[in-house]
Amino acid sequence: MTQQPQPMNEEQVSDWVKTQLQKCSKFLAEKGIIVQSVKMEESRYLAPWVTAWKVQSTEGKYYWAVAGDLPTDVLPLSAAKDARAALRHLALGWQMKSENIRQVSAGDKTQEEFADLLDNKAQLLYQMTEQDNVWRQG
Repeated sequence: MTQQPQPMNEEQVSDWVKTQLQKCSKFLAEKGIIVQSVKMEESRYLAPWVTAWKVQSTEGKYYWAVAGDLPTDVLPLSAAKDARAALRHLALGWQMKSENIRQVSAGDKTQEEFADLLDNKAQLLYQMTEQDNVWRQG
């Protein structure tokens, strides 16, 4: 989501998608969420920018897990009805989080840079959720 990438062939897209799923699975495991299954028919990706995975944990709970050219994140399924809504929810949450970081860490250059990154990715992600043509299937 930062610059115009080179077009990817099918094999590159497939490799990228697998890498993002692995990235999400590792992130979730670090949060204590072990992935049992991925609901591929409800998951979405837009290579090489973002993936939104609907996953089921070994405890039977469902989550939306997001990875790509943005911070990896997770939210409970109850927060969003579909991948598009999950990305919108995260984008709005990141904007609030970036503002909180700025207020709490005034003068901390590293934290300010992270807040800028988070805000930038939130804006790009939100713009993507507003583009109907991205979300049409068929």
